[in-house]
Amino acid sequence: MCHRIRAAMKNTEFGKLMGEVEADETWVGGKDKNRHWNKRSHAQGGYLSNKTMVIGAISRKGNVVCQVIEEAGFQTLNNFVREAISDKVTLVATDENPGYRHLTKAGIPHDTVNHGKHEYVRGNVHTNTIEGFWSLLKRGIVGTFHQVGKEYLPLYVNEFAFRHNHRQDPNIFEALISRV
Repeated sequence: MCHRIRAAMKNTEFGKLMGEVEADETWVGGKDKNRHWNKRSHAQGGYLSNKTMVIGAISRKGNVVCQVIEEAGFQTLNNFVREAISDKVTLVATDENPGYRHLTKAGIPHDTVNHGKHEYVRGNVHTNTIEGFWSLLKRGIVGTFHQVGKEYLPLYVNEFAFRHNHRQDPNIFEALISRV
């Protein structure tokens, strides 16, 4: 039943993000060394081999849109950002990921911070809001649900995005039930 409720939390009435928007991606999943010996994958991919990527965009003091993706190629990142943001966006702030490099050429006001050089904020350019959402998602999974399988991760992403987008709504349960 809980999975059906999480599926109903999918963002269907989504309006495109406006104003200052941050876009980022994160990896969700446990370390292979922390698994039981017969559950380990022994994959050759290293640190990220058993993790699932989630991409998201958040309007500062506004809503969040996120989804699980299979790969983080240039086309995937650009398509997500173009679908998530409005034409009235004033800034799209990202980290130094090269997948976002062509946003400026597409006429989107884009600026980056370079986490690799320990630059996290430069004026109003930062990704702190989306990083805060990632921490809520990850700590919620680890602290409340303890573990989430790759096939169910999109449902949990729906739940946390819904909860974030309705955080000011005192009747969040009614908003959810009205969708079903």
